[in-house]
Amino acid sequence: MTDIKDKFKNYKPYINGYKNMKRAAVLIPLVKDNSYSILFELRSKTMKRQPGEISFPGGIIENNESPKEACLRETFEEIGIKEEDIDIISPLDVYVSHANLIIHPYLGLIKNTDNLNLNESEVDHVFLVPLNYLLDYNVTCYTNDVKVIPKDDFPYNKIPNKENYKFAQGDYPVWFYEYKNYVIWGITARILENFLDFIKS
Repeated sequence: MTDIKDKFKNYKPYINGYKNMKRAAVLIPLVKDNSYSILFELRSKTMKRQPGEISFPGGIIENNESPKEACLRETFEEIGIKEEDIDIISPLDVYVSHANLIIHPYLGLIKNTDNLNLNESEVDHVFLVPLNYLLDYNVTCYTNDVKVIPKDDFPYNKIPNKENYKFAQGDYPVWFYEYKNYVIWGITARILENFLDFIKS
């Protein structure tokens, strides 16, 4: 079995099925004045996907690009902050969505916000939310069902109980944070909640 041992010599486990999923990276941008704040984007209303929603800087990981490299590139492309003005503190928990999307979040300190240059085709504007406000916020969460709905050609004849087979059902929690006139929800809120929960612990 030497050949199998050699095959796995430098193997690094990842997420089962990732080759058939989209991969993205985002930055949670910390800004420090007297205390910490988080910088958020309001996506342009002309965007094809999630127009007018709140997000972190980030986007799809390109071929031959690491998640960290994608995070830094997308941040520069969207809001003009250069790599040398970002101190990456740590990668955060990878998020796998029910819609076949893998997201690699990073926490980074923005050292200089004087030269923001927004890509207006993607970003309407940015705003800051104090970290202490978010830590103290009484977040609301709504849970949706995630179900397996077999297609018409599913081979029921090959599984136990045929059409009566009970597929496992999951939960899809959706968090909501509100600040002034902004509502932070969806994947952005989920990544935010994961980060805040770690800080609180």
